[in-house]
Amino acid sequence: MHSARYEYDGRNGHHERIDFLTSKEKVSPKRKAGILIGVLVALLILAAIAAFLIWLFVFKDADSEATISKQLSPSAQVFSGHMKLVGVPYNQKLEDTKSKDFEELAVKLEAILKENYKKDPLLTKYYTTSVVSAFSEGVIAYYWSQFDIPVEDLEIVPEFSEERVLETLESGIKEQRSVASRNNIKISEITASFTDPRMARNPRAKECFYRLEAEETAKTFSSPGYPTGYPPRSRCQWQIRAAEDKAISVSFPFFHIEDDCNDDFVSIYDSLSPDDSQAITEKCGQRPPSNPLEVVSSGNIMLINLITDTDVQRPGFEAKYKAIPISKGKTCGGVLSESKGVFNSPLHPSFYPPAVDCKWTIKVPTGKKVQVTFNMFRMKEPGVDTRLCHKDYVEIMGTKYCGELSSLVLTSDTNVLDVRFHSDESHTDKGFSATYRAYDPANPCPKQFACNSGICIANALKCDGWNDCGDMSDEMKCQCEKDQFSCGNGLCKPKLWVCDRVNDCGDWSDEERCSCEENEWRCGNGLCLPQEVVCDNKRDCEDGSDEASCKTSTGICSDFSFKCKNKECVNKVNAECDRVNDCSDKSDEASCDCGTRPYKLNRIVGGQNAELGEWPWQVSLHFRTYGHVCGASIISDRWLLSASHCFVTSDPANHIASNWQTYSGMQDQYKQDGIQLRPLKRIISHPDYNQMTFDYDIALLELSKPLEFTNTVQPICLPSSSHVFPAGMPCWVTGWGALREGGQKAQLLQKASVKIINDTVCNVVTEGQVTSRMLCSGFLAGGVDACQGDSGGPLVCFEESGKWFQAGIVSWGEGCARRNKPGVYSRVTKLRDWIKKETGI
Repeated sequence: MHSARYEYDGRNGHHERIDFLTSKEKVSPKRKAGILIGVLVALLILAAIAAFLIWLFVFKDADSEATISKQLSPSAQVFSGHMKLVGVPYNQKLEDTKSKDFEELAVKLEAILKENYKKDPLLTKYYTTSVVSAFSEGVIAYYWSQFDIPVEDLEIVPEFSEERVLETLESGIKEQRSVASRNNIKISEITASFTDPRMARNPRAKECFYRLEAEETAKTFSSPGYPTGYPPRSRCQWQIRAAEDKAISVSFPFFHIEDDCNDDFVSIYDSLSPDDSQAITEKCGQRPPSNPLEVVSSGNIMLINLITDTDVQRPGFEAKYKAIPISKGKTCGGVLSESKGVFNSPLHPSFYPPAVDCKWTIKVPTGKKVQVTFNMFRMKEPGVDTRLCHKDYVEIMGTKYCGELSSLVLTSDTNVLDVRFHSDESHTDKGFSATYRAYDPANPCPKQFACNSGICIANALKCDGWNDCGDMSDEMKCQCEKDQFSCGNGLCKPKLWVCDRVNDCGDWSDEERCSCEENEWRCGNGLCLPQEVVCDNKRDCEDGSDEASCKTSTGICSDFSFKCKNKECVNKVNAECDRVNDCSDKSDEASCDCGTRPYKLNRIVGGQNAELGEWPWQVSLHFRTYGHVCGASIISDRWLLSASHCFVTSDPANHIASNWQTYSGMQDQYKQDGIQLRPLKRIISHPDYNQMTFDYDIALLELSKPLEFTNTVQPICLPSSSHVFPAGMPCWVTGWGALREGGQKAQLLQKASVKIINDTVCNVVTEGQVTSRMLCSGFLAGGVDACQGDSGGPLVCFEESGKWFQAGIVSWGEGCARRNKPGVYSRVTKLRDWIKKETGI
């Protein structure tokens, strides 16, 4: 116990307090010592406070700067390009980076570059090195220069521009030839372009650098470690040359690089320098044999780089290269005078070469017009505004087209049409494939409806409520029928779609005059409640729809809620596998290794034959010696999903597992390459399956041996029971079923885009035969549908998360593709709990 205490009124803002002692309370010697100790402690506290304040106001900012500096890293600015030399005879030995001739000329040019950079105070301060990496006929020297900027000077990085470097070099070579005369070298032209520092390779360093000579006979090369896997942080380069009158063609029969081009990629140049202005393409990911990467140079040189930064190993690539006549890639255009025909971009479906110009003149009989349909159109290039198309393009009637187009149909004003194709010196692509035809302007689509876009569609598709033309021209100026609703915007929709809580008209006019007032909320069962019930953390609607998409309603569980593994409920539409952890136990993202297509695939407009690996979850089921009978989908390495009606029949043999063989990874029924054959171990049909109504038409198939997931064999994602597939959503149905009603089964896997049809309409057009375990998909106008042989196959939909989910199983329908008779599918969401109970998936 102390007789006095001090409360110091200092920087802490406390007030000083002194308690005076009476004579009886005078201090003993021991207490004096205590007081001294207390004073010392107080002084130590004051010193600590002072030290803290000094650090706070003096050193803290410096420490913060030091911490930030540790987080930053120096910047390497690299520029590459070429120099055209005058008065230097070309020597074949210059192609050999080990030769004395190469070394001597390279050293001289590197010295010239260094001298020129000295003329700019900024460039010379940070200049590190220049390397001449190759020579070609001309004589052209290829080089790169590097400037290293330390962390403390990073703010000046923007001053290192292509313009500054190029201006410095150009002014240097224009000056009086003091440097040139001393080295006996004259430079007439020089370029400079920003370059990824990872591609700055010194061929004299001998680290993953290769020189290749292309000849007419194809040769091969591959990435290091192929096919086991390329090592991380690889920096590899291949210089390819051919005879002076040849171009170089390189194809990649196998290509599997990490699917992130920021980390791992292959870049190809129409040059011997990684100059972006001469880039042909940059690719990563996997490519199927049906869509190989194939490129061609404009001249007799090409450079290929492999950059890998991730520790994830991928097989890499195998490449074939050969010399081709330089004219082959430039032969295009001409006069087309037949009434119909086909024409393509140069070398299609390979990449078209850089620096090509073509012109086709299409002439049809007088009185007719020319219609051109592009079945594939892909001219994508980084940084190109597709409204301007200032680099690669197709020009028709004064308009330029570029980018990737899903649909392009153009019609001429006369019987003559010019089509021009242009590619500049950088970045090429697959180009285009087009057909043309002559037609009578008075009857452009015989026995069909002519869309404003130029597309011809069946007359039955006009005014049916669907945008079949793509530009809504088939749904404009419609006289609504008795069974149709006239929308506020002039469209006609089936009356069945009114008040179904779906904005079918596009302006909500079909939902405006429904049973609920403007200030009311309509529950899923039609009950109207005050608008205030929405998102109030209470389950007011019987089905919980008033809280279905409310992030605040964490405690409300309804039919629309996603159920986490820990029993929590997430009120968010389609919460699973959307790359966001909505559940506290992260169970909504736990089983998402599904629904992806490893291969990079082309978009073929109107194509119905599926590409290899396009639907890797599709399975063909063969019964005994009858060949393909039904379809199925892969949901795990041991389980398939199919339809009960394939197995529960009048013949008991259909339910015997040993009578069935499964084929995964199949595209062509007559080709067995890469296919995984598995006998069935067990067939589990839903116990409530009804052979009369097709209710609960679902079956689980257990395989006798697990599948190995590959590029062409992958599982589809199963949706949670709360997953929503809204009406109008475009989905895909696949299978080897009959191409038409009563027809033969397909040899090649077929695909068809269909739309989810809302339940009200589905119930009416099927005359009340659908149950809650069923959904409709297709087109009410007919024309597209699943058919015999597709049974058991999947109906899959692509979500914004980048995953494919299975919405349905092909079940039944009245005929194939008939009007107002859409396909009926087993609804997977309603059967999800049974799937989990039987398989644990």
